[in-house]
Amino acid sequence: MATPRTILLHVDSSRRTIERTRVARQIAEAFDSQVSATHCAVSGILRYPYTIDAVSPETLAIFEDIDRRCHAKARAAFEEGAAGSPRLGWAELPGNDPFAFTLQALYADLLIVGQRDEDDPSVDELPASFLPSLLLSCGRPALVLPYIGAPAGIGRAVMIAWKETRESARAVAAALPWLRRAGRVDAVSHGPEAVGALARLAFYLQAHGVAASFHVGDSSESFQVGGQMLSTASDLEADLLVMGCYGHSRAREWILGGATRTILESMTLPVLMSH
Repeated sequence: MATPRTILLHVDSSRRTIERTRVARQIAEAFDSQVSATHCAVSGILRYPYTIDAVSPETLAIFEDIDRRCHAKARAAFEEGAAGSPRLGWAELPGNDPFAFTLQALYADLLIVGQRDEDDPSVDELPASFLPSLLLSCGRPALVLPYIGAPAGIGRAVMIAWKETRESARAVAAALPWLRRAGRVDAVSHGPEAVGALARLAFYLQAHGVAASFHVGDSSESFQVGGQMLSTASDLEADLLVMGCYGHSRAREWILGGATRTILESMTLPVLMSH
């Protein structure tokens, strides 16, 4: 993949928006990119559907005020994180809802989003399905930042969780700008075909000027791929995990694969993933 030139940054009123914006600024400066920051949230009145039947002009005004304050808080957090950088701009979308954000994602080379934090006071601004739906439906690579905090530098030590699938291939292609810059790259694969798969990946990476170390992971019956990936990333002191994002749609709901779900729930480092 070419260096990302257009980056779409999700901002909300959560406590991690400032850090997310700072990361976006660092990436934009590193890759000579432009960032569009967009506030995305569900309207206050839709967060409390039991009030709709009894809505009045007074209660409607209350919900509109909630929306305005959330928007203002997100904008203020963005401005603090952007620190006046000309590479970051604020973009208003019609409605600022998840559907509008997903549509805008089609026009970005890279998305920067945050892991859902159930303990954050703003967690109800978006449905729990927002991130899975975005990742699986927009077709764009996304850098997901953990709510426990991102390292000062992202991409100095990269771990690739390799599997011979289109999702993994797209993730690795999207990660090439980071892989070429990294001081260390490790690729890990599991299963009976791991040795051959890693050999083929080595040839691909070498063709793109990337030197890497390769590791065959556990393939026992008790092996849990999501947890093992995080454990291995910690052992390797990686600050970026590259992996495919797996899932499918069923009855208008996006269903994540087991490893993807584990990573999104328990991630301890930034993850670059693609579906």
